[in-house]
Amino acid sequence: MQIGRLIFLPLLLVAAAPVSAGEPYWQCAAFARQFSGIGIRGDAWTWWGQAEGRYAKGSQPRIGAVMSFVPTGPMQLGHVATVTQVLGARELTITHANWSPINGTRGQIERDVLVRDVSDNNDWSRVRVWYAPIDNLGATAWPIDGFIYARAVRADEPARLQVASATVPRASGLRSGFKIDFLDRATTKPQRRALIGSDVIRLATLEARFRP
Repeated sequence: MQIGRLIFLPLLLVAAAPVSAGEPYWQCAAFARQFSGIGIRGDAWTWWGQAEGRYAKGSQPRIGAVMSFVPTGPMQLGHVATVTQVLGARELTITHANWSPINGTRGQIERDVLVRDVSDNNDWSRVRVWYAPIDNLGATAWPIDGFIYARAVRADEPARLQVASATVPRASGLRSGFKIDFLDRATTKPQRRALIGSDVIRLATLEARFRP
């Protein structure tokens, strides 16, 4: 398995279209580390094992948790993405990098894109992920290790933000074409603004560092 991963990486790099001048090329793991604050290094496929004994792990999504994808098929290096909203029992949004080709290029950030649980037991073991070229969820059901939490959590602790409704109109300024219009009934308005604002600030800080 290790040999397959070493051989596959150069093929990915050769196949990827170049990013336009001034645009950073983000690998998913490097972006997830900085965006989530979870200090794991190395290829995405190693994150689930590396988290053992360092971070709490589980099968339930929480805001700020990293969703770890099982390496499979053409995705032999795995993938990691950060949960930004929990929409319900079978839907959430993630912010991640190097998934969809945007305007023909990879290595870019997609913000708050839809993920749907398609597992038989509603345990988030298989998901479909928003894919920008088709402006919809992709057809592949990707296997998931689970979620890596940024801190120790109790098994009975609910998600911090429950979203009551969502819409998916195309929004200017969002490369993914996906926008969430949410209503939170579980937190006060100041708490909600703080939760959302922290994601916005982290993302803006990362992008500002690479702005020409």
